[in-house]
Amino acid sequence: MKIMSKTIQNSSLKNMPIRVGITGGIGSGKSTACKLFERLGIPVYYADERAKALMVNDMALVKKIKRMFGEEAYLPDGSLNRKHIAGLVFQHAELLEELNKIVHPAVLKDGEKWHQKQKGVPYTLKESAILFEISSQGFYDKIVMVYAPKPIRLERAMLRDGLTKEAVEARMSQQMDDEEKRLLADFVLVNDGMEDLEKQVLALHEQLLGMAALK
Repeated sequence: MKIMSKTIQNSSLKNMPIRVGITGGIGSGKSTACKLFERLGIPVYYADERAKALMVNDMALVKKIKRMFGEEAYLPDGSLNRKHIAGLVFQHAELLEELNKIVHPAVLKDGEKWHQKQKGVPYTLKESAILFEISSQGFYDKIVMVYAPKPIRLERAMLRDGLTKEAVEARMSQQMDDEEKRLLADFVLVNDGMEDLEKQVLALHEQLLGMAALK
């Protein structure tokens, strides 16, 4: 079953679209699932991409990052000095938590502004790898988890990012256990290469359309 590109047009959608969050561990295939929803006409907010943009363009956030990491946090061209920040975070693990405390609220605020601008759609999708880790589940009406077994996720991340097994496992260790996420999520999409992900997305899309219609 193939998802055909189409745009949802429904002038009767007078209410704001419902908020749907989508999460999953590194290598689970969140982006793949999001692209399928986009082909169905659902707008998707990519939190990680927006976080990177905000860390450069949101002047209030830039000032906070400079206070935390020094003027060296930014290169002469204004771009983020990731090497400098990563070095400090590696030496002082508590800095990562502090960085998250200032970045994620900015991303949540930006995401809400984006959501408010979406018109004529039944629901919006916000992708976030650490949705549960930052306790942001209260911002969503429904939450979707993309699941894949750890060995598959490990292999995907190594191939995609060119990382070593140890590097990927280190990132995995910073994320919540998949079984915990499955218990917290409203829906689970299995992306293990065996189950048909497109078919699952289509079925979930129909469910979400029904929920939006009853809102």
